Amino acid sequence: MKSMKHILNGLIALALVLMFTQCTDNKANDKSTSTPAVVGGPVNMKIAYVEIDSLLTKYRYWNDLNEMMIQKEENIRTTLNEKAKELDQEMREFQRKLENNGFASRERAEQENLRISQKQRDLQQLQEKLTSELQAENQKISLQLRDSINSFLKTYNKDKGYSLIISNTGFDNLLYADPAFNITQEIVDGLNARYNPASSKK
Repeated sequence: MKSMKHILNGLIALALVLMFTQCTDNKANDKSTSTPAVVGGPVNMKIAYVEIDSLLTKYRYWNDLNEMMIQKEENIRTTLNEKAKELDQEMREFQRKLENNGFASRERAEQENLRISQKQRDLQQLQEKLTSELQAENQKISLQLRDSINSFLKTYNKDKGYSLIISNTGFDNLLYADPAFNITQEIVDGLNARYNPASSKK
């Protein structure tokens, strides 16, 4: 069975990469000197970037969500493995009885074969159902994470006045950036400061 953990990580990374270009208000008139500025034509643009990998590693809300999804995936795997093991035993027993003429009649053997075949189909349908539900849950928490960060950045940027906040993950389009423009830890600290695990549980 495919590992469903990669689905979650892929969705979250994609959501965050797309998010950071949408989440900041334009505050070009802010005269703060505590943050770096870049000259872009006739006006100054304040630009910063966030390392997504570091943010995900340090953001407690994401860690809690990830742990929850890993547990759900493990529960699904355990359930499916138990049912598959039970089915395998029944198939082996059916084959043993068939080879040793253990059925009272051919009709009885056919009935047992049909029952096992139906059980196989039921298990496959259950796997598809549980996988689909997990994917839907992954998409849901991806949106929750995006909304959480978007909400924080809108408030954060009212004072900071960045014109653009760029995401940086692995070898994406941002090939080089001066570390002075890196606000990852500042964002992580702000997110964690306002995260209340108790109030986030539903």
